[in-house]
Amino acid sequence: MPSYNVSILGFELSFKTDAQAQRVESARKLVEQRCNNMLKAGGKTLGKEKLLAYVALGLADDVLISNQRLDDLETRVGALLTKID
Repeated sequence: MPSYNVSILGFELSFKTDAQAQRVESARKLVEQRCNNMLKAGGKTLGKEKLLAYVALGLADDVLISNQRLDDLETRVGALLTKID
């Protein structure tokens, strides 16, 4: 399993994952982008830890919404397949 060293807002993170380097870099860029957007929106008084916590909550919410949409699509596809039969 590959090891990665990633820097986000000055925090150095080391971890192992089966994800490819491009995916790890894309994830890092997404977190940095969300942090920068939050700072531009007026979050400059937030500490780095709090900022990262808000970004994590936002990303978790995105995952939950995506999972709900996927469940809804699977239900709709199942209903359409039943009608086809």
